[in-house]
Amino acid sequence: MMAMFFAQRVILGKTAFSEVPAALKQTCAEVLIESGLPELVPVSFGGTAEE
Repeated sequence: MMAMFFAQRVILGKTAFSEVPAALKQTCAEVLIESGLPELVPVSFGGTAEE
């Protein structure tokens, strides 16, 4: 639930992925990738964004 909240904030540009709490980063990354937005996720978490 909180991972989805942070994913929405990343999508809206209100929170950078780097600001997502460490415990939620992997799940948040999965939500973003499943939503078709791998460009918002760093490569280390399976996305395409430069770190």
